[in-house]
Amino acid sequence: MPHSTSKTAHVHPLAAALAQHPVWHQLPAKEIKTLEAQASLQTATSGTVLLAQGQLAGRLGLVLRGELQLLDPDLGHAVRLGAGQLLGYGATPLRQLANWQATALTEAELAWWPPEVLQALCAKHPALLCFFPSVALQTAHPETSPAGGDAATALNLISTPIRTLIKCAPITLPPASSIQATAQLMRERGVSSVLLMEADQLVGLVTDRDLRNKVVADALDVTQPVASIATRSLLTVQANSPAFEALLLMARHHIHHLPVLDDSELVGMITTTNLTEQHGASPVYLASDIYKQTTLDGLQALSGRVKQLQQQLAAADASAYSTGHIITAITDALTVRLIQLAEQSLGPAPVPYLWVAAGSQARHEQTAKSDQDNCLILDDGYMEAAHGAYFKAFSQQVCDGLAACGYVHCPGEMMAMTDTWRQPRNVWAEYFRKWIEQPKPKALMLTCVFFDLRGIHGDTELLESLRQDVLVHTKGNSLFLAHMVSNALKHRPPLGMFGNITLSKGGDNPHTIDLKHSGIVPIVDLARIYALAAGVSVANTHDRLEACANAGQVSEQSARDLRDALEFLAKLRIAHQARQTAQGQAPDNFLALEELSNFERSHLKDAFAVVQTLQGVLQQRYSGGRF
Repeated sequence: MPHSTSKTAHVHPLAAALAQHPVWHQLPAKEIKTLEAQASLQTATSGTVLLAQGQLAGRLGLVLRGELQLLDPDLGHAVRLGAGQLLGYGATPLRQLANWQATALTEAELAWWPPEVLQALCAKHPALLCFFPSVALQTAHPETSPAGGDAATALNLISTPIRTLIKCAPITLPPASSIQATAQLMRERGVSSVLLMEADQLVGLVTDRDLRNKVVADALDVTQPVASIATRSLLTVQANSPAFEALLLMARHHIHHLPVLDDSELVGMITTTNLTEQHGASPVYLASDIYKQTTLDGLQALSGRVKQLQQQLAAADASAYSTGHIITAITDALTVRLIQLAEQSLGPAPVPYLWVAAGSQARHEQTAKSDQDNCLILDDGYMEAAHGAYFKAFSQQVCDGLAACGYVHCPGEMMAMTDTWRQPRNVWAEYFRKWIEQPKPKALMLTCVFFDLRGIHGDTELLESLRQDVLVHTKGNSLFLAHMVSNALKHRPPLGMFGNITLSKGGDNPHTIDLKHSGIVPIVDLARIYALAAGVSVANTHDRLEACANAGQVSEQSARDLRDALEFLAKLRIAHQARQTAQGQAPDNFLALEELSNFERSHLKDAFAVVQTLQGVLQQRYSGGRF
């Protein structure tokens, strides 16, 4: 992040800004001087992300010059701030603190203070609370303080691109360089690793651990080429990926350095130190602890924290998009660790495979109440007689382990432990061909599960090649898409003729709204149809809608409306489940209108109306080619 920070210790325009400010000028001159001395100054160029999503709660800022934008990247809401305006802790309302981010629109200068400074001033001068709404709210409701929980500080992991955390240009050497020259360069630059480049291609990585374990410990000749001690099979991360992804990748593979690429171009290196010094957060430590477990009992104990994690995220007013990614990341970690434990007990797999998540896990949309949908894609070299017993025991152990961790067995048995869903790639290709060419009711039901897939562990090429083959056959296939639309319309928003919400009349949860099947699933279904029609491969519903708008399958306005409706409905669901967990109840999807304010009820009707309208548009578009 291009900025410089320094303590104010001399006469500066900040002093004049504080003395003339409508809030700060009310303080005694001595305290204004103290406030000036406690400030950190930042100068930023246009486009700099000053505080990523989730970071506003960590600092109070004053714009000294230039113009900023406060933006909710999930909902698209934005406001502009100019010189003299405050933002962040205390100044930004509580509901926005966790979701909004700050970006410089022009060259700008700001002063920043830690939360403790404002807390102390408000305690000494209570009249200031009228200017700082989120401080006042935190005083009354400390349990909802976004600055008080690790979950809130974790939110920026989702929205902060890795490229903003790179501190310097990559330190590189040719592979023929000597070990001694490499060590000397690392000492001169004060770094713990060097990347090896050959013909503009990244070919290796050497760390201080390599020097210690492979050179010093074995008394290796330091005149040898450094390539002899380098790690050649490198994991890398893309510069625009979220920081959370990098941390989980490091935890999963027990590594401390990740080269950062922009497509294929090397742009830098990040380390666990770079990340954790800015992002110490409980979800990251939870995932890291999961990978350290050696028994199912240990994993069970950790999985019990997921409900509490969702409570923390709801209290921090996290977006549903961020919450889904964080909760799903924990499921991914549990799944991968169970796979690793299964391989330790059964031995290495006899042929390549890919463990694949389906449904909400594939879409990064899980909540604390989730069953498991998964499958196995095996290499075409698989032979049932030679390899079947291994993969049957392997998948049974992993699926039973997930069930023990709270992810109950799928009622429809759509799991890798079911023989049908544990097949070679060529069999999976035949499954999809039949579902597309013969879209009968069961095939359409399976399509809704197995067109949302994401590789979790193994040979990812098995899925990517399969996915591309499938999209070739669905893109523009009006007959198949018409059947998909007909099937999707079985899930309708609960709106009556006059726009009133219709509550369920019977069953186990009368007089409630099924937020999942009546609200969220219809949006997921719409996005899936758009994606299949456009040949779009992304699985997350929010991202699908954005990609399909870019591909022309749905208008930008309609896609934005659906994203906003999804965010609103999913946040209602998350908050509802968090309240149930706090009351010792099992979380579910059935919301009573009594839980909502009149304002929320009005927005609920608007969200349902958006879905209803766009279902009608699709129905009309494909009505001619249905049968």
